[in-house]
Amino acid sequence: PNHRQEGDRVFAHFAALQLPPVKMGKERQEWLPGGIEKFSRSAMYKKKGAFKKLGKPVAAKTSAGPSTKTKQIGGASNGGSRTVATVKEQRYYPTVDVVPRVKKTKVQKPAKFRASLKPGTVCILLAGKFKGKRVVLLATLPSGLILVSGPFNVNGVPLKRVDPAYVIATSTQVDISGVKLPAEVNDGFFARPAAAGGKGEIFDNKEDKGNTLDPKRAALQKEVDGALGKAISGTPLLRDYLRAPFSLRSGQYPHEMKF
Repeated sequence: PNHRQEGDRVFAHFAALQLPPVKMGKERQEWLPGGIEKFSRSAMYKKKGAFKKLGKPVAAKTSAGPSTKTKQIGGASNGGSRTVATVKEQRYYPTVDVVPRVKKTKVQKPAKFRASLKPGTVCILLAGKFKGKRVVLLATLPSGLILVSGPFNVNGVPLKRVDPAYVIATSTQVDISGVKLPAEVNDGFFARPAAAGGKGEIFDNKEDKGNTLDPKRAALQKEVDGALGKAISGTPLLRDYLRAPFSLRSGQYPHEMKF
């Protein structure tokens, strides 16, 4: 028989078996014209839900057995036996190296501050809304930030946290032993409150109430400024020094200055 007759015979044989239809899974990736993948690798990672398998307990590995085994081969001219690998090597290798996701095990260490950043030091802000202002350092926080205040009634700088990388510590010191900070003044005190009605469309909330100052923070600002003002008044001209902004003029170089 020719090839066509042989193919018809094989097709008729499998058609007579009446095998159940094979249910094929839907491919998550979509293809654009030209064989371009529509979804990126990170998008496919989310679609497959592979992140759900991270951090789950893994069965203990058993002791590794022999890497090869002897397999009996039939036939007079095949040698009788053959040594093959116990575990077959994979036939597919990705064309791009994929970096495996490793669970983060880094432990946050306590922050280290410069020796010049001590409570009571007058600092100069170098960035932000109040750059160029002089402030008084009140405390160092576990998050690595420092707590400063203008005070607010002197130069308008409120009680706030600042990154120590953006301040210059001066040699001027203020005795703040009489300033008692409440225990509630920590990193959590400055956390932004959760926005009400966060879900929904952008135009759902048509009434803009604006930013309002928390009465507790205003009362705390007055309390701290009152105690800090008494400490500042004990040093002549210190209030004027804190009120004056810092700036550089022509011919002035920071690396030649002693703060």
